[in-house]
Amino acid sequence: MPHSEKILELAKMSDKELAQVLKQNKIGLTPQESKKINKMLGRNPTLTEATIWGIQGSEHSSYKSSRRHLSMLPTSGPNVLLGPCEDAGIIEIAKIDGKRYGIVISHESHNHPSQVVPYEGAATGIGGNVRDVLCMGAHVIATADPLRFGDIKRNQTKLIASGVIDGISGYGNPIGVPNIGGDVYFHETFNDNCLVNVVTLGVLCEDEILHSRAPKGAGAVSHDIILVGKPTDMSGMGGAAFASLQLKEDEKEQNKGAVQEPNPFLKRHIMESTYDLFQILKSKKLISKVGFKDLGAGGMMCSTVEMVASVGYGAEIDLNKIPVSVQGLPPQVIACAETQERMCWIVPKDLTKMILKHYNEKWALPEIAKGAQAAVIGKVTKGPDYVLKYEGTAVCNAKATDITSGLLYNRPFKQPRKAFKEPKLPEPRNLEKVFLELLAHENIACRMPVYESYDKNVQGLSVIESGQADAGVMAPFRNRDDIPAEFKKIGIALSTDSNPFYGLIDPYWQAANAVVESCRNVAAVGATPWCITDCLNYGDPEDPYQMWEFVMGVKGIADALRGIGLRQPKPEAPKEDTKDSKKKPKRVKIAPCGRSNAVAELRLGLKEEIIPLPCISGNVSLYNHSPRGSIAPQAGISTLGKLDNTDLAVTIKLKSPGNLLFIVGPRKDELGGSAYYNLMGELGANVPKPDFREVSKEINVVTDLISNKLVESCHDISDGGLACAVAEMCISGSGDGRVGAKIVISTIDERSTPKKKVKPLRADKKLFSETGGFVLEISRRNAGRARSLANAAGIPLIKLGFTTNKPKLIAFDFGKTIFDIKLAKIRTAWMEGLRDKLK
Repeated sequence: MPHSEKILELAKMSDKELAQVLKQNKIGLTPQESKKINKMLGRNPTLTEATIWGIQGSEHSSYKSSRRHLSMLPTSGPNVLLGPCEDAGIIEIAKIDGKRYGIVISHESHNHPSQVVPYEGAATGIGGNVRDVLCMGAHVIATADPLRFGDIKRNQTKLIASGVIDGISGYGNPIGVPNIGGDVYFHETFNDNCLVNVVTLGVLCEDEILHSRAPKGAGAVSHDIILVGKPTDMSGMGGAAFASLQLKEDEKEQNKGAVQEPNPFLKRHIMESTYDLFQILKSKKLISKVGFKDLGAGGMMCSTVEMVASVGYGAEIDLNKIPVSVQGLPPQVIACAETQERMCWIVPKDLTKMILKHYNEKWALPEIAKGAQAAVIGKVTKGPDYVLKYEGTAVCNAKATDITSGLLYNRPFKQPRKAFKEPKLPEPRNLEKVFLELLAHENIACRMPVYESYDKNVQGLSVIESGQADAGVMAPFRNRDDIPAEFKKIGIALSTDSNPFYGLIDPYWQAANAVVESCRNVAAVGATPWCITDCLNYGDPEDPYQMWEFVMGVKGIADALRGIGLRQPKPEAPKEDTKDSKKKPKRVKIAPCGRSNAVAELRLGLKEEIIPLPCISGNVSLYNHSPRGSIAPQAGISTLGKLDNTDLAVTIKLKSPGNLLFIVGPRKDELGGSAYYNLMGELGANVPKPDFREVSKEINVVTDLISNKLVESCHDISDGGLACAVAEMCISGSGDGRVGAKIVISTIDERSTPKKKVKPLRADKKLFSETGGFVLEISRRNAGRARSLANAAGIPLIKLGFTTNKPKLIAFDFGKTIFDIKLAKIRTAWMEGLRDKLK
C-alpha cells in the first residue's frame, strides 16, 4: 500500500498556529520562513519537505545570516588549490617533480551537542571533521581541538570538560589520527554553551583531489548515488537544526536525541577501505569521474542535495533502499538522521558494481558492524528537482537550489552602547605572589591535563608535539615511499588561537588578535604563515547587537589577513637603470590595517605585491546563547605555517646558560581582557591593537632568524604577558627545563616619539601586558648578526637579559629586584594550576 504523506496545511494558518504546528513537528522554521517555502513550492509542503527545509535552512547548514558577510574574507592566492567552497580547503605546500602537493584543512564546531552529551558530542565532532578531510581524497594526518568551558569552579563545568576530553581521545586515538594542538579557556559565559571546535589536516597530491559534488556530465548520463557505512537510525535527528537553536536547560533531555552516536572502530575500517579505493580510482584515472562527500549535518539529504545543487543537477532517491537499523522509521528520519560513519559516492553506472564489491566483499563491511554496507540509493537527474520517494510516494519534490539557498537573510546589526574603563589598581607590593598566582591561573597553567590522554605521535609524522612549542610541527611526507628524500623534511606547523576575553570588550580586535597570535605562534617555531581557517562562534543573529559582534569579528579577520599578507619572494630590482626606474617611489594604497590608513611604498619596476593571507576553510556557529545570555563572542583561528626543513624548527625550551634574551615588540599599556586583570577581578578597556604591517615585519624577521640558525628557542608573548612567556621558556612545556634567566625590564616599554607621547609603564604592566611579540634566546656569538639582520628589516631586537645555570627567574626594574623565584616554585604553580582546579 502506498505511503500516505502528511501535508502541512500552512497556507491557511495564522502565525500563531504556524508556530505551534512547527514546534509540534520539531521543525526548525519560523512562520515567515514556512510561508516563503509555500511560495517556492507553489503549494503546502509535506512533513518531509518542511523537515528538510528546517534542517537545510538552518544557520548550521545554509549560513543564511552569515553568508553575505563572509564575502569580506580573502580566500584566494597563488598557494590556494581549493578555497572554502566544499567540505575542506586545500593549500599547496610543495611542488615535487612538477606536481603540486597540498594540505587539506577543515575547521568545524560541535558546540551544542557537547554541552548536552559531552562525550558523544566531542567524539562525533572529531568524526565529522575527519570525514570532511577524507572526502576530499586526502590521507588524514592530524587533528587539533580548541575548547571553551564555563566557570572552572562549577562541578558541571568539570564534568563537561572531562566528558569532552574523554570523547576526543576516545575517538581520535582508535582511528589512528594524532592530535597536534589546540587551546582551552574557561569563563562563565560558557556555562550554558561550551565550545568544541575541531581542526583536521590531510595530505594529497593535486591530481588526487576529489570534489564534494556530482561530476561533470552526471545529469546527462545518469550516475548512481551510493551510500556507504553504518545503517541509518534515529541518532542525530535534527542535529543541524538543534545546533542553530538557543539551548534551554528544561529541554536538555529531549535534545539528547539530536546528538549522534560514535563508532570509531567502524570509522577506521571505512577510512582504510576508502584509502584503498582512492588508489584504485587514481590508477584507473577515474578521480575526475566521481563525486564524494561525507554525511554530516542533515544526513543523507544534506549530502546529496548539496552535491547536485552545486552543479545545477537534481536527484531521485528511493528512501526504501537506504539501509536502516530500525524498521518503521518515518521518511523524514531516514532522509535527515545524522547517523555517523557514513559517506556518499556519486559514480557512473559502470563503476557501481566495482565500488559495491570493494566495500561489501573486499573490505567485508557487513562483517565489521551489523547492517553496515554500501548500497545504491538513487540517481542523479538533469535537474533541477530533488525528489525523495518512500513506498512509491514522492515525499519531497522541490528545486534542489531552493532547498540549499532559498532562505537567506540580510540581518540588521547595530553597535551596542558599552563603556569600558581601565581599572585604577595600585601596583601590587608583592609581585612574586601575583606572578605565581597568574602562572596557576586556569587560562595560563600547563594544558597537560587536557592533552595527556591524546595520541600525539601515531603515524610517526609529528616533529614537535603539543606543549613543546607554540605550534605543533609535522613532516607530512616523512613516511612516503613515493616522495624523494630531499622533500621529506618539508614541514607544516599548526596553531589554534582565540582569546575570548577581548571579545567582551571589542569583537573586532578579538578576531584580529586571534589572527595575529595564531600567525605569531607558527612563526615562533620557524614556519611562514601560509593560510588560516576560522570557526566563528557567536550568539543570536536575530539580536542586532549580537549580529554586530559577528560582523565586526569577520571584519577584524579580513583586515588582519590583508594587513599581514602572504609572504612572497623578495622583489627583483630592474636589470638596468631606465627612465622609469629612477622615478620617485609610487605610494600605493593597500587594504586597511586595523582602523588605520596604512600605505605601502612600492618602487616601480619591482616585482612586489601585497597578497592577503588566504582563509581557505571555516565554519559559523551561531545561537551560542541561553536565557542567561550569550557567550563571549569569539572568532577561533587556526593558522597553517610552512617550513622548508623541519630540522630547523625550534621549541620554547631554553637551551643553554649564557645565552642572550631579546624581545621583539615593545610592551604597551594593553591589559584589557588580560589574565592579569582577570586575576584582579577586572576586565579593563585597552585590548591589544596591533599594527598589522609591523606584525608582518616581525614575523618575517623571526622566521628569517630561525631559518638562518640564529635562534636557540622562541616563544610568543600573549596570555600572561612577558613574565609568563619567560617562565614557560625556563621550565619548558613539559616542566623539565632547568635553565634559569635574569631579565631587566627597565626599557622594554614603548618609548615616546615627537609624534606620540607615552607614559613609562609600571613594572606590573611591563611584566603582564598582553601586547603581542616574541622572546628569543640567541647565543652570544650569533647576537651581532641577528641584531644586524633585524635592524635591516626595521625591527629592533630589544635586549631583555640572559640565561643562567641557576634554576631561578630573576627580574630587575631600574636596579630594583622585582622578584627572585626558584624554578621549582614556578614549575609547581604552572604544572599543577589547572590540574588542581579540575579535581
